[in-house]
Amino acid sequence: MSRCPDDFRPGNGAGDLPDPRELASKVRKLEIRSRRLVNELFSGEYHSSFKGRGIEFSQVREYQYGDDVRTIDWNTSAHKNDLYVKMFTEERERTLILVLDGSGSMLFGSGRLKKELAAEVSAILAFSAVQNNDMVGLLVFTDKVETYIPPRKGRAHALVILNVIFSLRQCGRKTDIDAALSFIRRTQKRKAIIFLLTDLLGSDYERGMKLLNMRHEFVLIHLGDPLDCELPLSGLLDLVDPESGERMTIDAGSRAFLGRYTQERRRERDALQRQLSRIKVDAVFLDTGKSIIGALNLNNSRAKN
Repeated sequence: MSRCPDDFRPGNGAGDLPDPRELASKVRKLEIRSRRLVNELFSGEYHSSFKGRGIEFSQVREYQYGDDVRTIDWNTSAHKNDLYVKMFTEERERTLILVLDGSGSMLFGSGRLKKELAAEVSAILAFSAVQNNDMVGLLVFTDKVETYIPPRKGRAHALVILNVIFSLRQCGRKTDIDAALSFIRRTQKRKAIIFLLTDLLGSDYERGMKLLNMRHEFVLIHLGDPLDCELPLSGLLDLVDPESGERMTIDAGSRAFLGRYTQERRRERDALQRQLSRIKVDAVFLDTGKSIIGALNLNNSRAKN
């Protein structure tokens, strides 16, 4: 497991180690809430939210009259000069991996932080895996892989993951989604359910998503905030890009400017949704200012085309 350097100290004090008792209390409260939400959102079963037959390849045997022609293994049949079919066994467990954006933009939020929303969603997904006796793992990334916890089973392991999420300190400001997805492709050979939790501030991620989606069940959970799309009518605002550090002053007292801002951000959201649809990536859009109930119901929210 890789970690942030001990001497990292962000200016807002976020690099200080959390109080163990406070951390344990937060994790415990989140566990209680998450277990309730697991039942509300998934009715105790999230497997049905994902495509596939729930079975995995076992072996091949010779074709027999009445066999489903869709199970014919054409490569083996051609090699042996006879018809062979694939045999499958019921899949006993699945692997769920949380890929969590830990960059500077995740420390933004007009109410709660995007990081806090990500922690709640991660907890719900982790305990859904525990409830179904599946394995769950965690990868945290910025412009590189910061932390990786290999998938394992059990409540104790899920609590380890939550403790890591709550105690993480910001290591890098920038985002490199492709670096995280490349790491998953190299290390996760068995088919898994991959959840990418990010506000998607970055570039060069399309190819990585497409490649990962070919082998695994891949779901983007986009984390947003009301201010990402609409600014309040106020006055001059000094803004700082949390990833680049670039500063700018805008006139939020101008209705014309605010209208252009909202229009541009909506165009960006529409373009993102079209891009995800084109590359056939499932996406769930969450907002720090709204309840995740309903939005996170994968049976209703996933939009595979």
